[in-house]
Amino acid sequence: MKTISFTDEKTWLEFRRGKITGTRLKDVVLKRTKKPKIGFYEIIAESVAIPVNENMMLRGKELEEFAIKEFAKKTKKEVSNELVIWQREDNEKIAISPDGVISKTEAVEVKCLGHARHIEALLTQTIPNEYHYQVLQYFVVNDDLEKLYFVFYDPQVTKDLFWIEVTREELGDEIKECLELEVETLKKIDEITNKLTF
Repeated sequence: MKTISFTDEKTWLEFRRGKITGTRLKDVVLKRTKKPKIGFYEIIAESVAIPVNENMMLRGKELEEFAIKEFAKKTKKEVSNELVIWQREDNEKIAISPDGVISKTEAVEVKCLGHARHIEALLTQTIPNEYHYQVLQYFVVNDDLEKLYFVFYDPQVTKDLFWIEVTREELGDEIKECLELEVETLKKIDEITNKLTF
């Protein structure tokens, strides 16, 4: 066993990057599954991501806008990122705010996730489950939408920008089922609202 001493916490924290420590062991070790846990991707991220620099701390809208510009440049598609909301014509309470609009048939959603989540999505080529309904909503709201580009961007990872294409065809009946559920849920909400206000 080796013992390494540190004079300050910043250096100590930096040294821990890319290593399995006691704190993160539970997020790395696989017992019953072959699917890697998030700690696996965190360690990869710490090994390939550029350390945080204050000059690189673009956040929120700026990061999203940059991702859309880079996506447009790489795909040679014209993408509008004006602040808009799409609503269903037959039910204005069913809506979505697209990050980017290419046309009635193509749109862009951008996620600037943490390093580990970014790398997990890159290596698995899978959109995280927590965004599944957001993806569905694009197709539920816009009956003309054929393709959604789900763009991932992390400026501190070497493979900083990539996207996963989702088509109406691959979602199939799930779109219709989701729309029916939303309509049903909104009816219940309206019934309760009417009871409480009259």
